[in-house]
Amino acid sequence: MDLKSGYPFWAIKNGLMHAFPQLQEDVRCDVAVIGGGISGALITDELAAHGHDVVVVEERDVGWGSSAASTALLQYEIDTPMIDLAKRYGEDDAALAYRACADAIHQLQSLAGDIRDVDFARMHSVYYASRRHHVPDVRDEMALRKKHGFEVSWLEPEALMADYGIRAPGAILSQLAARIDPYRMAYRLLARLEKRGTGVFDRTRIERLETHARGVTLHTTQGAQIRASHVVFAAGYASQHWLDQHVADNRSSYAFITDPLDADTLGALGETMVWESARPYLYLRSTGDGRLLVGGEDDAVDIPSRRDARVQKKAQRLVQKVARAIPGLELKPAFAWAGTFAETEDGLPFFGAHAQHGPRAQFAMAYGGNGITYSMLGAGLIRALIERRKHPLAALFSFDRLDR
Repeated sequence: MDLKSGYPFWAIKNGLMHAFPQLQEDVRCDVAVIGGGISGALITDELAAHGHDVVVVEERDVGWGSSAASTALLQYEIDTPMIDLAKRYGEDDAALAYRACADAIHQLQSLAGDIRDVDFARMHSVYYASRRHHVPDVRDEMALRKKHGFEVSWLEPEALMADYGIRAPGAILSQLAARIDPYRMAYRLLARLEKRGTGVFDRTRIERLETHARGVTLHTTQGAQIRASHVVFAAGYASQHWLDQHVADNRSSYAFITDPLDADTLGALGETMVWESARPYLYLRSTGDGRLLVGGEDDAVDIPSRRDARVQKKAQRLVQKVARAIPGLELKPAFAWAGTFAETEDGLPFFGAHAQHGPRAQFAMAYGGNGITYSMLGAGLIRALIERRKHPLAALFSFDRLDR
């Protein structure tokens, strides 16, 4: 599956950080994790830290799928506003989902501090009303978040312009957000796991899966077999190929990154990510070396050749959108890219077993703009399911909610 186009910055910046072997012989383990990106790395780390013998397989080089193209916005704010989730699932479940994402940022901060050198930093978040008629809904969103204990405040147009240079009729300022280098984080985690005895294999494709009462058997294209008690599908958007049910829509999303900017040019944007109420939304955030990463311009075209041809034109549209939203901020793309982006109808992920494969196969589909925070909270959820323990998010993030 061709997941990206152009020149994703993380892979160019970091290169091939560590060489992992290809699986050449049969192995046994407690849990087999399919996927060597950031999702697979976080889930494997959680399982291995709690005594599970894990083997990871990735069909490409580690991190070279969607993780290389991710723009890594670490937010508790879900693409679906809390107020809309509340209308669909009830206020308690909506607040539960948002709080879980907030907790995931703190967990990522702790893990990144342990791993180190992955460009993690805490940030603020500004969510601005794209148009004047969006203001009432954005204000209602702020009120609901505040009711449930989130640290948020309202920015009037004058403050938005004075503090951030943003021309908009109002915005929510949130105190909790963060950034990370997702490609580097995946590599550093998996290299550490390998050093501690976890089997990590890339360029290893699973072509067939057999599930039975006591476990699973995975067959690679090279003829090797993995016998495990459980399997976790953490292959990002490619995990959908293992299901005969449509659970998400694939789209293409576009991004560019600038050369390093001076502190005066960055201003408050150096520590604040920005996104808007329009859909698809424009967003931007900084990196540790002073670049601005800008993304958006999502479209329904997930055909690699057509996506390839659109990268530069989409990057210029993003430049123009930033100029309209933040007058005086003139940006020039240094690298531009696009990637497959899957989104569920309600903006929530899927974690858990699916009837097609039975209880020995767990899916980790951390789709949407919160992919990395979803993967972090999903790591604990997947472990609970494998260990047959209850988890407060199990029902809300299960495939069963499709029948509600």
